[in-house]
Amino acid sequence: MTSIALAFALLSPVAAAAQKLPLNDISAYLNKLQTAKGEFTQINNDGSISTGTIYIKRPGKVRFEYNPPESGLVVAGANTVVIYDKKSNQPAESYPLSRTPLSIILAPQVDLGRANMVTGHSYDGTATVVTAQDPANPQYGNIQLKFTGNPVELRQWIINDGNGTATTVVLGDLQTGGSLPNSLFDTGSPGNAPRR
Repeated sequence: MTSIALAFALLSPVAAAAQKLPLNDISAYLNKLQTAKGEFTQINNDGSISTGTIYIKRPGKVRFEYNPPESGLVVAGANTVVIYDKKSNQPAESYPLSRTPLSIILAPQVDLGRANMVTGHSYDGTATVVTAQDPANPQYGNIQLKFTGNPVELRQWIINDGNGTATTVVLGDLQTGGSLPNSLFDTGSPGNAPRR
């Protein structure tokens, strides 16, 4: 019995390692991903949950439309991320895209093999987990990406900002390909929501 248990213990890391997707495969998947649309569930730092629709148009563009009762809208375009809260009397918040971990997956050319970009690369039993940060600006936080294989698909990410706040986004099935109008990603016109 002991030798069988030992054999399984020795084989288990090999089996898990065989499931871990190479960084080159993940980079190639992200570089081929031009447009995508799908539902998402967001788990906020305080444990609250939001849902909505995400639109991705690489490079550099993403839109998160939150379902009611949320009134938020997050748009990245023109190298800027703008956060709108329709219920607030405060002006929209904006940040350079380069200061957010999302810039890693929205970059024109994703290269996760770049020196110091990936700080973690593992397999958790169901998905390959890649932790990445901008090596020039590690103070802006990192992003943990979860990918499944056969074919490679992005399933989830966790953004850890520079202030210790973590936000998890779980993606539903993404519809890839097709055309998304640039107006969806106009950071100056948050009201241009597509009809659902």
